[in-house]
Order: sequence, then C-alpha cells, then structure tokens
Amino acid sequence: MAEKGLKSNVVGLFGGTMLGISSVAPAYALTATLGILAASVGAKTPVVIIAGFLPMFFAAYAYREFNRIMPDAGTSFTWTSKAFGPYIGWLGGWAAVVATVIVLSNLAGVAVQFLYQFIGSAVNSEMISGLWENKLINVVTCLVFLAIATYVAYRGIDTTEHVQMVLVIFQLVMLLIFGVMAIAKSGASEVGEAFSLSWFSPAGLTLSAFIAGLSGSIFAFWGWDTALTVNEESKNSDTTPGRAALLCVLSILLTYLLVSVATQMYAGLGDTGLGLTNEEVSDNVFGNLAEPVLGSPLDLGLFLAVLASSAASLITTFLPTSRTLLAMGAYGAMPKAFAKLHPTHRTPSVATFTAGIGAAAFYAVMTFLSERVLTDTIYSLGIMICFYYGLTAFGCIWFFRHQLFDNSFNFVFKFLFPLLGGLGLFFVLIITLRDSASPDYGSGASIGGVGLVLILGLGLILAGLVVMAILRARQPAFFRGETIIHESAHAMRPHEHLVQ
Repeated sequence: MAEKGLKSNVVGLFGGTMLGISSVAPAYALTATLGILAASVGAKTPVVIIAGFLPMFFAAYAYREFNRIMPDAGTSFTWTSKAFGPYIGWLGGWAAVVATVIVLSNLAGVAVQFLYQFIGSAVNSEMISGLWENKLINVVTCLVFLAIATYVAYRGIDTTEHVQMVLVIFQLVMLLIFGVMAIAKSGASEVGEAFSLSWFSPAGLTLSAFIAGLSGSIFAFWGWDTALTVNEESKNSDTTPGRAALLCVLSILLTYLLVSVATQMYAGLGDTGLGLTNEEVSDNVFGNLAEPVLGSPLDLGLFLAVLASSAASLITTFLPTSRTLLAMGAYGAMPKAFAKLHPTHRTPSVATFTAGIGAAAFYAVMTFLSERVLTDTIYSLGIMICFYYGLTAFGCIWFFRHQLFDNSFNFVFKFLFPLLGGLGLFFVLIITLRDSASPDYGSGASIGGVGLVLILGLGLILAGLVVMAILRARQPAFFRGETIIHESAHAMRPHEHLVQ
C-alpha cells in the first residue's frame, strides 16, 4: 500500500469517535429525515431507524477487519480494489466521492436555513427568518459556507479535530434536552401520539414503504466511516479507527431513538399544523418544533445546534472526500494532482478544493432544478451509500475467503456480519432503484418521465463509467493492476502493507 505523507499519530479513540459523529451530524440528519420517515412509514419510524442501523453496524465490522490489515486512507476504494480488482474498486471509490460531494451541498443547504432562522428568531424578524427561501440569497450564502468549510479542512486534521469536539458535544446536549422536554410536554399536546411498543415492530408496513423509509434511515447513519478515513492519521492505526466507528454508530442509534420517539409523542403524524407529515414541517422538523417544545430562548439553542451540526459535518465530510481522492491519485486511479499535499498542513489540497467546488456547483444546479432539493438528494444518496458500503462488505468476505472458517472469530466478523450488512444494503439498493424510477418518488420532480431520484442516484454512478474509460486510456497502470495488486489476505505478507 502507498505511503501518502499524511500526519500520523494525531487522532485518538475519542477524537475519532467525535469525527465520526460529527460527519453523521445527528442534529442535521434528524431535522432532514424525520419528516421523510414519517411520510414513508408513519408511526413505525423507530423500527425503521433500528433497521437502518443493523446493516450499517454489520458493515462497520467489514471496515474494521479491512482496516486491521490495511489501514489506508482510501478505505472503500482501496479495499474493494484489492478484493475485486481495479474496475469494481474504482466504481466504489467514485460512488463514495460523489456521495460525499452531494452531501456537502446538502449540509450547506441546511446550514443556510438555520442561519437565517437563528438570526430571525434572535431579532424577532420573520422577514430574516424566511430569507433562506430566496433562491439567490440561499445559493450565495451556501457558497460562503462551503468556502469557509473548505478552508478549515485545508488547514489540517489538528484544527478539524479540535473544532469538532466542541460542536459535537453541544449538539448532543441540545438533542437530549429537546427529547426530554418533548416527552414531558407530550401529555398536553393535542396532536401527539401516545407511546406504543408497536412503533418498534414492522408489522403492517408494505415492502415499498419499509424500503423507502429504510433508505432515509441508512442516510441518517451515513458518515461513521470518517473515523476510518483518518486511519493513517490515527494512533494505533490498525485498531483505533475500527473501535471509533463502532462507538459512533451505537451512540447515534441511541440519540435517534430518543428524539424520534419524543417527536412523535409531541407532534404526531398529521399533515396539518405541527404534524410530521405536513410538508411545511417535514423538510425542516426542528425549525418548526424548536419554539413550541423548548420555548424562548432555548429554541435558539436548537437552531444553533443544527447550524453547528451542519457546519461541523461540512468540515469533517471533507475528510473522506479528500482522502479518497488522495488515495485514488496516489494509486493512479485519478490524475496525480489529487495526490498532492500542502507542504505545511500536510492535507490533500487539490482534492479538498475540488470537493468544495463540486459541492458548490451541484447545490446551485439542484436548488433551481428541484423545489424540494433536500428530499431528492437524501433519497439519491441512499442509492450510492448502499452501493459502496455493500460493495465493501462483500469485498471483506471475498478478500478473507481463505480464512473465514479458521475459527469462530473469523466466521462471525469476517463472514457473517459483513454478509448480513452487504445483503441488507444491496436489498435496499435494488428495491430503491425499482421504486425511484416513478416520477412520484421523492419530491415528485422528474425529467422525461423518470424520477429525479433515480436520475441522480444511478445516473451519477453510471457517469463514472465514462470518467473511468477516459482515465483508463490516459493512465492505464492502475487499471492493469500494477499499483494495487488484486489479491486475497492469504497472499499478503503480514506487517508489510505499506511501501514508499
């Protein structure tokens, strides 16, 4: 594996866990997906959250086992290239990069909403609170956010880690306060739902509704692999990142269950007023529930928490994007310029700025193309997330195929858990591809009678085939298997995974 020149021994277990949680961005993910889940599965949101957690949790073990033997910043790209060869590995890396670039734009969009809502509430101005709805102001502000986040990520992993610890703890505390107060006030709510254990059972859900909700749930957990993306910069790089990823996923699950149950108990599932299926509420749940649940001035704290969550995740999401591009450049799967590091900060400078520019362009186009840009991008992200996470899970099984039945540890963590994760993710992928072809899927936006979600999700993956063909002609060494050797764990010599 290639030594890339990143700083080493910088990120510990706590720091890695914080980076993972920050990338998931629980406050942002909840305000963006709770309405989508309610519209898809009604009161069954808690069980769908658990269902989204399981394949992610199982897939995390595939990442952990890969990381034990190959702590490489390219993660999914490098590992699937090793397991399945350069072409499949390149597509996995492409899907990971495109997904993170899209979510950067999505994060910036949420940050814009809550910035103006925070300022408007602070000065009691409805005019300022609604400025985010002006598309020109929205896009310009979004570009400013992306520029700031790009600069902070460019400054280095040290700056990023220290900023994240403060922002993550703040948003988790505000979500805990919101959840507790929503439950406490639910008894006086006229539209709330009485708590029921049936919320934790899938009984009564149609397959299409369950999968639609599951796609949103999987999106809400996405980002924990950031803890592994900084493996070359971590202390004890072969063990610490995997532990941080598992701690991150478990922490997020508990947070989501508390807030989803509390929100249903307080706001209910109606399509009017504060109901979670009201379109005015579903795109921005906390923006509408903060004041009724928390009152003034605590509601400003929740606005600030979502703003901090989006801003923090903006910064950390540059890590997997830039490091995947860095690895692809180092191995010749992308232009060599992506392998360049800043001489002082030792960050992948070209890759970082490319991600920022790509996110800015995507957001500007989508804002004017779709009235409900957040909904469509979340559903389309589910397609790409399931693709490259599932590919990595199956890659783990194939890579370790000669060791799977040597002992019970290998059977469970290198075969059974990755198999369950991969099957779950690919099942969601296939059903989502089928359903998203309908122009009614997601926000209802379509092009030529085909749902915008399918065009975004599958179209961007297929566009990678064109880019791959161009790169194959220009720099064929990677595609001939000369820079990453296609082999199994059985063929690798232990403790010799890094080369200059």
